[in-house]
Amino acid sequence: MPVEYLAMMVPFAGICAGMSIAFYAISTTHRRKMMDKQAAISTAQAKQNAVMIRDMQTRIQVLEKIVTDSGFDLAHRIEDLRAHPNGNTANPQQLPAAELR
Repeated sequence: MPVEYLAMMVPFAGICAGMSIAFYAISTTHRRKMMDKQAAISTAQAKQNAVMIRDMQTRIQVLEKIVTDSGFDLAHRIEDLRAHPNGNTANPQQLPAAELR
């Protein structure tokens, strides 16, 4: 290989190395910014989830109070639905003849 080619390759190799380092620095900075944004989004989502969980826990507590209330006759209502699967819980003697067919 002639010396002239070697003299041309050294600066070319230096330029390629410098560009590679610059591209690496840019991509690393970009990745860091993207990770920071993703962390911010995750934090906001976690806060939103915490609020939703708290609201659902409150709703569950209200439902538990309704179901466990002694005035709430859940078993009787379930039995009425079983006895009359079409949803009509009226007394069969009170129904018109057309509904009994």
